[in-house]
Amino acid sequence: MKLQNLPSTIAIFLPLLAILPHIIANLDSDKQALLQFAASVPHLRKLNWNFSFPICNSWIGITCNKDGTRVNAIHLPGVGLIGHIPSNSIGKLDALKVLSLRSNNLNGNLPSDILSIPSLHSIYLQHNNFSGDIPTFSPRLGVIDLSFNSFTGEIPSTIKNLTRLSVLNLQFNALSGAIPNLDASKLSLLNLSYNMLNGSVPHSLEKFPFSSFVGNSNLCGTPLSSCSSSSPSHKGANFKKLSAGTIIAIAIGALSVIFLLVLLISLCYLNKKVSNNTSMVEEKEANGVQECEKNKLMFFKGCSYNFDLEDLLSASADFLGKGSYGSAYRVALDEVTMVVVKRLREVRVVKKEFEQHMDIVGRIRRHPNIVSLLACYYSKDDKLLVYEYKPAGNLSSALHGNGGKGRTPLDWDTRLKVSLGAAKGIAHIHSVGGVKFTHGNIKSSNILLTKDLYVCISDFGLSPLMNYTSIKYKGAGYRAPEVIETQKGTQKSDVYSFGVLLLELLTGKSPLPLPGHDDIVDLPRWVRAIVKEEWTAEVFDVQLMKYKNIEEEMVHMLQIALSCVTKVSDMRPSMDEVIKMIEEIKQLE
Repeated sequence: MKLQNLPSTIAIFLPLLAILPHIIANLDSDKQALLQFAASVPHLRKLNWNFSFPICNSWIGITCNKDGTRVNAIHLPGVGLIGHIPSNSIGKLDALKVLSLRSNNLNGNLPSDILSIPSLHSIYLQHNNFSGDIPTFSPRLGVIDLSFNSFTGEIPSTIKNLTRLSVLNLQFNALSGAIPNLDASKLSLLNLSYNMLNGSVPHSLEKFPFSSFVGNSNLCGTPLSSCSSSSPSHKGANFKKLSAGTIIAIAIGALSVIFLLVLLISLCYLNKKVSNNTSMVEEKEANGVQECEKNKLMFFKGCSYNFDLEDLLSASADFLGKGSYGSAYRVALDEVTMVVVKRLREVRVVKKEFEQHMDIVGRIRRHPNIVSLLACYYSKDDKLLVYEYKPAGNLSSALHGNGGKGRTPLDWDTRLKVSLGAAKGIAHIHSVGGVKFTHGNIKSSNILLTKDLYVCISDFGLSPLMNYTSIKYKGAGYRAPEVIETQKGTQKSDVYSFGVLLLELLTGKSPLPLPGHDDIVDLPRWVRAIVKEEWTAEVFDVQLMKYKNIEEEMVHMLQIALSCVTKVSDMRPSMDEVIKMIEEIKQLE
């Protein structure tokens, strides 16, 4: 670097150096605030929060922004939080967008510094026991769920300023006073039922159903009964017409009935408890699991996400597609957290065997070329897998587009990068899972590509769980000859499938039928026939032929692919050997 350029270089870097301590300090302050919260609020489920661990990647229930500089979401539903939230803990997280502490045992007043976080747009505190007044709302809030608590007082008047409000759920509290005249332009869900609200329903909210307001005896107007016919004063006048003696008689009779009912219920309960006590213990011992632990998501070690089955079933979902093992959906847990849920079909194993196998699959998650499996769920009716969401397409779409139309041409460097990344992912699966563990379903649609064309492998290790006869293939596709005969996969059959994938990258042809096309190409057979006639150049994708000085590298890759798809399985290389051979091609570059 020339000395005369030094001042300008320093001028460029000085602002960055000034910002860096501020970023670190902000993330450190987020850590301190969360650790203060964890230390002040007892919790039944152990949290792995530790100052020495990376907060954005390993802390349970914590999500950071894209550049990892601030905490922007907390998800701790049903973790057994007990007591009240102290001020100056969560309220210090001034970049927080989503807070979910629902289904815990939190109580006391809700600190005012939480709802006033300027960045907050979604808060889920339902099914706790918060009391006192609801604090002032932050103007950016769009989702508010404070239902099934013990809040009192009036609905804050600041709710009228929430122009982004789409969900407001305050049912089953003890709120009083009139309903503010809300901006309902974006409001899609409203539930104010079972409170002590009074007055008339604002005109802007008359479009919502009866169930949104039921359980407020002093509330009237559309969609409830007319205010004129159900005024409290009218009811009071009728009540005053009763004589004192009549009122006393009614009261004594009501108390007698209540006493008898309580006595009867108590006797029935004690009798049932004595008779069923032994059988309940025996059932728990036989099942090896308590009733409260049944039908819950099984999270895998190292997963920093925190949600439950109710979150998945109630969240909005988009259908992604149907694969060999089932259908996949993109599920938005909230505005910043996405996961992929795969609903399996034709699972042939029982729950214990399913969970034991998935425990092995779950261990194979810490690798840059593997899509992380977060959790699984097994019941009689549903078998679900929850994966990390990768916001990009797959290799099949990139190579073939919509039946060959609208494809995104991939240059040679990209295809080389994809082949190496996929090879490393498969090799990792083979090494961590054990000598008998296989991917079992290698194909281009299971090779996910990120926006920067980084490779992540999905859908691995599921073959042993599935009813093989339910998986329909047309033609050989990616399957090795021995798999077609024995219906059992091995690591060598994975190598064969990877070889077909390499041929797909080289030729641009799909070994499976594309939408709108019934023709199927047996790629290994087709390539061998052309190479045998010494027309090797005819093999390669026409999109690759426009690049110069890559013929030698493509021929090397073709040789690797052919060694992988040899019919004798023992003659195929291992995935570690395949990686070395591909890396040699990169050295040729």
